[in-house]
Amino acid sequence: MRRLFGLLGVLLLAHVTLSFVHPTGAATAPTGDAVDVGIVFDLGGRGDKSFNDGAYLGAERAMAELGARVRFVEPGEGSDREAGLRLLAAEGMDLVIGVGFIFTDDLSQLAKEYPNIAFAGVDYALAVDAAGNVVPPPQNLAALKFREEQGSFLVGALAALVGNSKKVGFVGGMDTPLIHKFEAGYTAGVKAVCADCEVIAQYAGVTPEAFRNPGRGKELALSQYQQGVNVIYHASGSTGLGVFEAARTMKKLGIGVDADQYNEAPGYVLTSMVKRVDNAVYDAIARVVNKQFAGGIYDFGLDKDGVGYAYDEHNKALIPDAVRARVEALKAEIIAGRIKVPSSR
Repeated sequence: MRRLFGLLGVLLLAHVTLSFVHPTGAATAPTGDAVDVGIVFDLGGRGDKSFNDGAYLGAERAMAELGARVRFVEPGEGSDREAGLRLLAAEGMDLVIGVGFIFTDDLSQLAKEYPNIAFAGVDYALAVDAAGNVVPPPQNLAALKFREEQGSFLVGALAALVGNSKKVGFVGGMDTPLIHKFEAGYTAGVKAVCADCEVIAQYAGVTPEAFRNPGRGKELALSQYQQGVNVIYHASGSTGLGVFEAARTMKKLGIGVDADQYNEAPGYVLTSMVKRVDNAVYDAIARVVNKQFAGGIYDFGLDKDGVGYAYDEHNKALIPDAVRARVEALKAEIIAGRIKVPSSR
């Protein structure tokens, strides 16, 4: 009887959960020898041409190269994101991935409830105890972290070198320590090549909605351009689409984030700070496939091709060869450890 009630509870959980999320991909519970992976997207979902699409590309590669089966869950408007994670865990996936720091608390809780399932959090936010020490994640939870400050340093140097102004701009999404890393690295990169340059930094808001407010992004960007800024770097999700719209309007430049966002405003995107979420997701799945998964902190920086900046036929005309060489020299210095990039303001 107790087992019957337990089964009914799981079925009820699945029914309630499915009313909140939109699953795609493999539609059945895990079977066979292949590794089954569940991924819950962040705000904006698939098609954001940024963070979520990067996670999808990594999973797609794992399906093609490693034979993994992947189920994607896209939370509905205003839904509890925990519902998607809990559904996948209850189905017995081998690996459950939450894309975005917003999933941190939910992943930590579920990792304790399901000790035999591997979990991974893209941009998992590490806690700090009263003594200032980092609290490690549970043993079955991988914190996939990026050295955003390193990639931001390089685009900051680019902004100052080609901006033809003593003022450069930054538009962040949610005012949170994670986005402060972008700002801190960007400012350090600017100052490394232009000590007397000023960085005007503004944020779209203090809630997750700040990552999907293009109107606010445009408003902030227009204000900065009107103050003499010629280049603005955004780290704000789809809010950044408003920054690009302002760049087109003012005939100035923007810098994208997470993925190469050149196509959002061709001719007006100087570069993008590329965050290789695809590599991190693929790496986590590969560890499960190869039975080498372990919880802990995984850092992806310049040395592991975890971050970088876009430079190709689309934007090379905007970046003189001498500037490119200077930025590449700075990159080498960071990788060698001779430049320490700050990760906080």
